[in-house]
Amino acid sequence: MAKEKRGSGEVPLRQTLAPYDPDPEQGLTQEQVKVRLEAGWSNDPGDPPSKTEKQIIKENTLTFFNLIFVILAVLLVVAGSYKNLMFLVIAIANTCIGTVQEIRSKRTVDKLTLVAEKTVKTLRDGVFIGVRPSLLVRDDIIELSAGDQICADGVVRTGEIQVNESLITGEADAIIKKPGDELKSGSFVVAGRSRAQLTQVGPDAFAAKLSAAAKKDVHATQSEMMRSLDRLIRVVGFALIPVGCILFYRQFKGLEMHFTTSIETTVAALIGMIPEGLYLLTSVAMAVSAMKLAQKRVLVQDMNCIETLARVDVLCVDKTGTITESKMEVQDLVPLDPEKDSPEYLEQALSALYSGEEPENDTGKAMAERFSKADPWRCWARIPFNSQTKWSAAQFDNEGWFVVGAPEFILGYKYESISNSVAPWSSLGCRVLLVAQYNQKPEANQALDPEAVRPMALVVLSNRVRASAPATFRYFAKEGVSIRVISGDNPMTVSEVARRAGIEGAERYMDATRLKTREDFDEAVKNCVVFGRVTPDNKKLLIQALKRAGHTVAMTGDGVNDVLALREADCGIAMASGSQAASQVSQLVLLKSDFAAMPNVVAEGRRVINNVQRAAALFLAKNIFSLLLALISIAVVFPYPVKPIHLSMISAFTIGIPSFFLALEGNRERVKGRFMAGVLRKAFPGGLTNLVVILMAVAFVVEFQLPTEQLYTVCTALMSLTGLLVLYQVCKPFTPQRWGLWAAMALASVLCFFVLPEVLEFVVLDKKMMLVLMAVFLMTPTVFLAFQRLFDLGDLLHDKIKKRLEERRKLYEFEE
Repeated sequence: MAKEKRGSGEVPLRQTLAPYDPDPEQGLTQEQVKVRLEAGWSNDPGDPPSKTEKQIIKENTLTFFNLIFVILAVLLVVAGSYKNLMFLVIAIANTCIGTVQEIRSKRTVDKLTLVAEKTVKTLRDGVFIGVRPSLLVRDDIIELSAGDQICADGVVRTGEIQVNESLITGEADAIIKKPGDELKSGSFVVAGRSRAQLTQVGPDAFAAKLSAAAKKDVHATQSEMMRSLDRLIRVVGFALIPVGCILFYRQFKGLEMHFTTSIETTVAALIGMIPEGLYLLTSVAMAVSAMKLAQKRVLVQDMNCIETLARVDVLCVDKTGTITESKMEVQDLVPLDPEKDSPEYLEQALSALYSGEEPENDTGKAMAERFSKADPWRCWARIPFNSQTKWSAAQFDNEGWFVVGAPEFILGYKYESISNSVAPWSSLGCRVLLVAQYNQKPEANQALDPEAVRPMALVVLSNRVRASAPATFRYFAKEGVSIRVISGDNPMTVSEVARRAGIEGAERYMDATRLKTREDFDEAVKNCVVFGRVTPDNKKLLIQALKRAGHTVAMTGDGVNDVLALREADCGIAMASGSQAASQVSQLVLLKSDFAAMPNVVAEGRRVINNVQRAAALFLAKNIFSLLLALISIAVVFPYPVKPIHLSMISAFTIGIPSFFLALEGNRERVKGRFMAGVLRKAFPGGLTNLVVILMAVAFVVEFQLPTEQLYTVCTALMSLTGLLVLYQVCKPFTPQRWGLWAAMALASVLCFFVLPEVLEFVVLDKKMMLVLMAVFLMTPTVFLAFQRLFDLGDLLHDKIKKRLEERRKLYEFEE
């Protein structure tokens, strides 16, 4: 079978296919499906859900820095300096370990992705079956209902649905789609039920074209940490070649050093400038974190969210399905006028409304279970529930229109007439629905006329608070993550449920229908914890207000009404048991649909990013020193005092091995500030200390004409000490394990000088050189401490200036 390249994969080569109009009651036959699959008309976009194993191997091996390593190794071989090739062995080991780990992670996540993928209800041979989206074909008949994401372009054949296209067009209002209307992939159904015929599949679909365009802008999809590392690598890569060429020329011609020595010192300078392993360590850490979360049944759909999780300080949650269990029960039916509307008549009306119809949400399921008696009423028309209007309606022969939904939305300004009947139930944490007659035809997506509403009864529903919820919210309070409860329910109801779940500030609630302007939302998120009667658009606006206030926001949700907010949040987290659209737009999916998994999820994000920052500080201290020393060596013309083999030893015991063990540790502190700024702040004191003490040692050698060969041994000892001081700082606060790690690295560094002097090309120091070493060695901790205090003072000054500017800004806003 001929194939074509599509994305990064291959699919059957497309062949011409005649237009076809399948019966919406039968769909395609299996034979017709087979023909379309063989003709290349499947919905497979070609791109796999993650990088292929070949791509991982290629990206980890064929890098710019690995090319530089190979070139440097060739130069050392030409110069006959074989011992100094140790850096290449370490680089190969790093690449192999990282590649294997990333492939293992990919396989674990891919398996979970396959398990988590939701099927599409597809009509074939007159029978509905579940089909994976990638196996759908052109002309398939699929059934769409509330919460479904449209996975390919199509046209409505039967039924009527309301579609939200905001994810692809920005249009926030739901659009009614009737037979003959086109459907765009990437949009999602908010209400109704219909059958649609797929017309454009795979790369021809609207969403696939948008996705292909977005993938061309790689940097737009990178996290702040990865973008920072990319910029660092570009800067180093730009400086590497010219600095190396000039340094070799100055050593070989300016100082008339031997060719082999000039090559060795130049290679040492360049190796020191390369953050070898840092980018790989970061990528592997993220991949391994995704694998660990996958083992806990948490699917990572976007690697960037791991960094976001580490920075989250506000978590927005829904009430139903998050704080409480998803299953609801009808607790009571309360007639408002028993003489006019008997309980029997109300039971009959509600049975007519809910029996025989497939429920669209948890409330509908509870109502259908309770009011399931067969009724003789004939239904003429239905308007499905909509999260924006918060009511549904049906028209019955000889009985007229009935509406069921949120009392405040049905009655509008007349809500006060029944508020005293609703309040006692809301104060108990129950959901309250209003059943009413409506004496005119209601319009979908439009507010009802309160004058045309006749209230009949209240339906009281309840669901239990999850047993694990109080402990989960206590964890977040302890970790400095504040909670906001955003629900479509009555604010008093939500407040009571939040109080029972142990959420701090649950008594500070707000009716979101009162929020009209941007300023209203900004003020509300500062003062309130619970928000009730929130529409899908208002959920999105609340998330935006929290982000404007400087918060990093995560949002959990499971329903179609959460989709816009999940997309807007810095990190969207969906429950797998919820709507397909919610899972599609989220970065994380909790496959067990258990909010109790969230502490582990957040803790994993913090562990990874904090440990990467620690490791990065160790790497960059060496890079800063090497770059500055190379530039000074070029300007002043003195022998570069480090050899590659010495740098390999220092890197192994003060960077490589410690960073590996530190990366495995738990670290639950919330990540604050910008990644690169924080890393450079920790790295600069060590890098500058190295520079100062090495320049002092070089100055002694040049001034007193001491042996240059002994300088390499002295500088290696001084750099080892500085590396251990940086490691000491990074290990704070110390634990028994960290003390053991630091002591082991210090002991290993010392033993190298006494056990492997010939292998590492160390020489015995004469008395003068020993005095130089002792003098500078004793000064090194003081120099390091001085730089630490200097940077601490800079931090303090920065914080004061920032605080003063913030005070002035608030004063200006107050005066305005």
